[in-house]
Amino acid sequence: MIIALDKVKLTLPSQAGPVNILRGLDLTIARGATAGLVGPSGSGKSTLLMVLAGLERPSSGRVMVAGEDLTKLNEDGLARFRRDHVGIVFQSFHLIPTMTALENVAIPLEFAGRKDAFERAEEELKLVGLGHRLTHYPGQLSGGEQQRVALARAVVGDPEILLADEPTGNLDQTTGADIIELMFDLHARKNTTLLLITHDEHLAERCEQVVRLRDGLIESISVGAQAGVA
Repeated sequence: MIIALDKVKLTLPSQAGPVNILRGLDLTIARGATAGLVGPSGSGKSTLLMVLAGLERPSSGRVMVAGEDLTKLNEDGLARFRRDHVGIVFQSFHLIPTMTALENVAIPLEFAGRKDAFERAEEELKLVGLGHRLTHYPGQLSGGEQQRVALARAVVGDPEILLADEPTGNLDQTTGADIIELMFDLHARKNTTLLLITHDEHLAERCEQVVRLRDGLIESISVGAQAGVA
Protein backbone atom coordinates (compact mmCIF):
# COMPACT_ATOMS: atom_id res chain seq x y z
CA MET A 1 0.00 0.00 0.00
CA ILE A 2 1.32 3.44 -0.87
CA ILE A 3 -1.17 5.23 1.43
CA ALA A 4 -2.28 3.92 4.82
CA LEU A 5 -4.20 6.02 7.34
CA ASP A 6 -4.87 4.71 10.83
CA LYS A 7 -7.40 6.52 13.04
CA VAL A 8 -6.45 9.93 11.66
CA LYS A 9 -8.07 12.87 13.41
CA LEU A 10 -7.66 16.59 12.87
CA THR A 11 -9.13 19.15 15.24
CA LEU A 12 -8.64 22.88 14.67
CA PRO A 13 -9.36 25.74 17.07
CA SER A 14 -11.98 28.37 16.31
CA GLN A 15 -13.66 31.23 18.16
CA ALA A 16 -16.62 28.94 18.78
CA GLY A 17 -14.40 26.19 20.14
CA PRO A 18 -12.58 23.16 18.68
CA VAL A 19 -13.76 21.99 15.24
CA ASN A 20 -13.38 18.31 14.37
CA ILE A 21 -12.42 18.29 10.68
CA LEU A 22 -11.34 14.64 10.41
CA ARG A 23 -12.85 12.31 12.96
CA GLY A 24 -10.90 9.07 12.78
CA LEU A 25 -10.12 7.95 9.22
CA ASP A 26 -8.87 4.51 8.23
CA LEU A 27 -7.92 4.26 4.55
CA THR A 28 -5.55 2.27 2.34
CA ILE A 29 -4.76 2.91 -1.32
CA ALA A 30 -2.66 0.53 -3.40
CA ARG A 31 0.41 1.68 -5.29
CA GLY A 32 -0.48 2.70 -8.84
CA ALA A 33 -4.23 2.82 -8.14
CA THR A 34 -6.74 5.58 -8.90
CA ALA A 35 -9.03 6.82 -6.16
CA GLY A 36 -11.89 9.30 -6.41
CA LEU A 37 -12.68 11.23 -3.24
CA VAL A 38 -16.23 12.60 -3.10
CA GLY A 39 -18.53 14.16 -0.55
CA PRO A 40 -20.41 17.38 0.22
CA SER A 41 -18.60 20.66 0.86
CA GLY A 42 -17.13 20.68 4.35
CA SER A 43 -16.84 16.89 4.54
CA GLY A 44 -13.04 17.00 4.91
CA LYS A 45 -11.90 16.14 1.37
CA SER A 46 -9.42 18.96 0.87
CA THR A 47 -8.16 18.64 4.44
CA LEU A 48 -7.48 14.95 3.87
CA LEU A 49 -5.47 15.83 0.76
CA MET A 50 -3.45 18.36 2.76
CA VAL A 51 -2.71 15.72 5.39
CA LEU A 52 -1.58 13.24 2.72
CA ALA A 53 0.71 15.88 1.23
CA GLY A 54 2.25 16.68 4.60
CA LEU A 55 0.87 20.22 4.45
CA GLU A 56 -1.36 19.73 7.49
CA ARG A 57 -0.46 17.71 10.57
CA PRO A 58 -3.13 15.44 12.06
CA SER A 59 -4.03 15.86 15.72
CA SER A 60 -3.70 12.11 16.21
CA GLY A 61 -3.38 8.87 14.25
CA ARG A 62 -0.81 7.56 11.81
CA VAL A 63 -0.24 8.73 8.23
CA MET A 64 1.95 6.40 6.14
CA VAL A 65 2.61 7.64 2.60
CA ALA A 66 5.20 6.17 0.22
CA GLY A 67 6.88 4.37 3.11
CA GLU A 68 7.16 7.51 5.26
CA ASP A 69 5.40 8.07 8.58
CA LEU A 70 4.50 11.73 8.08
CA THR A 71 3.65 12.22 11.74
CA LYS A 72 7.32 11.67 12.63
CA LEU A 73 8.85 14.10 10.10
CA ASN A 74 9.84 17.68 10.89
CA GLU A 75 9.13 20.52 8.43
CA ASP A 76 12.34 19.94 6.46
CA GLY A 77 11.57 16.24 6.27
CA LEU A 78 8.05 16.96 5.03
CA ALA A 79 9.42 19.30 2.36
CA ARG A 80 11.80 16.59 1.15
CA PHE A 81 8.96 14.08 1.21
CA ARG A 82 6.83 16.30 -1.06
CA ARG A 83 9.76 16.97 -3.36
CA ASP A 84 10.58 13.28 -3.75
CA HIS A 85 7.16 11.61 -3.73
CA VAL A 86 4.18 13.91 -4.35
CA GLY A 87 2.76 16.11 -7.10
CA ILE A 88 -0.22 18.37 -6.36
CA VAL A 89 -2.72 20.05 -8.68
CA PHE A 90 -5.17 22.56 -7.23
CA GLN A 91 -8.34 24.16 -8.57
CA SER A 92 -6.45 27.45 -8.74
CA PHE A 93 -3.38 27.04 -10.87
CA HIS A 94 -0.83 28.62 -8.48
CA LEU A 95 1.59 29.54 -11.25
CA ILE A 96 4.20 32.25 -10.69
CA PRO A 97 3.03 35.10 -12.93
CA THR A 98 6.51 36.51 -13.59
CA MET A 99 7.85 33.19 -14.87
CA THR A 100 7.27 31.55 -18.24
CA ALA A 101 5.55 28.20 -18.58
CA LEU A 102 8.94 26.55 -18.95
CA GLU A 103 10.32 28.25 -15.84
CA ASN A 104 7.21 27.35 -13.79
CA VAL A 105 7.56 23.66 -14.66
CA ALA A 106 11.32 23.61 -14.09
CA ILE A 107 11.08 25.04 -10.54
CA PRO A 108 10.72 21.76 -8.58
CA LEU A 109 13.60 20.19 -10.50
CA GLU A 110 15.79 23.23 -9.90
CA PHE A 111 15.06 23.02 -6.17
CA ALA A 112 16.06 19.35 -6.34
CA GLY A 113 19.38 20.31 -7.97
CA ARG A 114 18.61 18.67 -11.30
CA LYS A 115 20.89 19.97 -14.04
CA ASP A 116 18.43 18.80 -16.70
CA ALA A 117 15.56 20.81 -15.17
CA PHE A 118 14.73 22.83 -18.28
CA GLU A 119 15.12 19.89 -20.67
CA ARG A 120 12.74 17.80 -18.58
CA ALA A 121 10.33 20.71 -18.22
CA GLU A 122 10.21 21.15 -21.99
CA GLU A 123 9.55 17.42 -22.47
CA GLU A 124 6.67 17.49 -19.97
CA LEU A 125 5.10 20.59 -21.51
CA LYS A 126 5.20 18.91 -24.91
CA LEU A 127 3.45 15.87 -23.41
CA VAL A 128 0.58 18.09 -22.23
CA GLY A 129 0.34 19.77 -25.62
CA LEU A 130 2.12 23.03 -24.80
CA GLY A 131 5.37 22.67 -26.69
CA HIS A 132 4.43 25.86 -28.54
CA ARG A 133 3.85 27.86 -25.34
CA LEU A 134 7.18 27.43 -23.54
CA THR A 135 8.03 31.13 -23.34
CA HIS A 136 4.52 32.38 -22.61
CA TYR A 137 3.66 33.81 -19.19
CA PRO A 138 0.56 32.66 -17.25
CA GLY A 139 -1.24 35.89 -18.13
CA GLN A 140 -0.82 35.02 -21.81
CA LEU A 141 -2.36 31.57 -21.40
CA SER A 142 -5.99 30.44 -21.21
CA GLY A 143 -7.30 28.78 -18.05
CA GLY A 144 -6.96 25.34 -19.63
CA GLU A 145 -3.40 26.06 -20.71
CA GLN A 146 -2.51 27.28 -17.23
CA GLN A 147 -3.86 24.07 -15.72
CA ARG A 148 -1.81 22.06 -18.22
CA VAL A 149 1.28 23.93 -17.04
CA ALA A 150 0.31 23.21 -13.43
CA LEU A 151 -0.17 19.54 -14.27
CA ALA A 152 3.19 19.37 -16.06
CA ARG A 153 4.84 20.95 -13.02
CA ALA A 154 3.17 18.43 -10.70
CA VAL A 155 4.43 15.39 -12.60
CA VAL A 156 7.77 16.60 -13.99
CA GLY A 157 9.65 14.95 -11.14
CA ASP A 158 7.88 11.60 -11.73
CA PRO A 159 6.14 11.56 -8.33
CA GLU A 160 4.77 8.32 -6.95
CA ILE A 161 1.54 10.08 -5.97
CA LEU A 162 -0.51 12.73 -7.77
CA LEU A 163 -3.03 14.59 -5.61
CA ALA A 164 -5.64 16.64 -7.48
CA ASP A 165 -8.14 18.88 -5.70
CA GLU A 166 -11.02 19.78 -8.05
CA PRO A 167 -8.55 20.35 -10.91
CA THR A 168 -11.30 21.31 -13.37
CA GLY A 169 -13.24 23.60 -11.02
CA ASN A 170 -12.16 26.80 -12.80
CA LEU A 171 -12.51 25.43 -16.33
CA ASP A 172 -15.35 25.05 -18.79
CA GLN A 173 -16.72 21.55 -19.37
CA THR A 174 -14.81 20.78 -22.58
CA THR A 175 -11.48 22.09 -21.28
CA GLY A 176 -12.00 20.32 -17.98
CA ALA A 177 -12.62 17.03 -19.78
CA ASP A 178 -9.34 17.48 -21.66
CA ILE A 179 -7.45 18.02 -18.41
CA ILE A 180 -8.99 14.89 -16.87
CA GLU A 181 -7.97 12.81 -19.89
CA LEU A 182 -4.43 14.15 -19.54
CA MET A 183 -4.37 13.16 -15.87
CA PHE A 184 -5.52 9.62 -16.51
CA ASP A 185 -3.05 9.36 -19.40
CA LEU A 186 -0.18 10.51 -17.20
CA HIS A 187 -1.29 8.10 -14.47
CA ALA A 188 -1.23 5.20 -16.94
CA ARG A 189 2.07 6.20 -18.52
CA LYS A 190 3.95 6.88 -15.29
CA ASN A 191 2.11 4.36 -13.05
CA THR A 192 1.46 7.21 -10.63
CA THR A 193 -1.04 6.69 -7.83
CA LEU A 194 -3.83 9.20 -8.47
CA LEU A 195 -6.08 10.62 -5.75
CA LEU A 196 -8.72 12.87 -7.26
CA ILE A 197 -11.11 15.10 -5.31
CA THR A 198 -14.20 15.81 -7.37
CA HIS A 199 -17.88 16.69 -7.14
CA ASP A 200 -18.48 14.81 -10.41
CA GLU A 201 -19.88 11.39 -9.54
CA HIS A 202 -19.33 10.05 -13.08
CA LEU A 203 -15.70 11.09 -12.94
CA ALA A 204 -15.22 9.50 -9.52
CA GLU A 205 -16.67 6.25 -10.86
CA ARG A 206 -13.85 6.14 -13.44
CA CYS A 207 -11.46 5.57 -10.56
CA GLU A 208 -10.76 2.07 -9.27
CA GLN A 209 -11.71 3.12 -5.75
CA VAL A 210 -14.43 5.60 -4.74
CA VAL A 211 -14.09 7.01 -1.23
CA ARG A 212 -17.11 8.92 0.11
CA LEU A 213 -16.64 11.34 2.99
CA ARG A 214 -19.27 12.97 5.16
CA ASP A 215 -18.76 15.06 8.29
CA GLY A 216 -15.10 14.12 8.59
CA LEU A 217 -15.75 10.38 8.38
CA ILE A 218 -15.48 7.83 5.58
CA GLU A 219 -19.05 6.95 4.73
CA SER A 220 -18.22 4.21 2.22
CA ILE A 221 -15.51 2.81 -0.03
CA SER A 222 -16.53 1.12 -3.26
CA VAL A 223 -15.15 -0.03 -6.60
CA GLY A 224 -15.61 2.49 -9.41
CA ALA A 225 -18.39 1.32 -11.74
CA GLN A 226 -16.67 2.90 -14.75
CA ALA A 227 -13.06 2.12 -13.75
CA GLY A 228 -10.89 1.75 -16.80
CA VAL A 229 -13.48 3.18 -19.17
CA ALA A 230 -12.06 5.83 -21.46
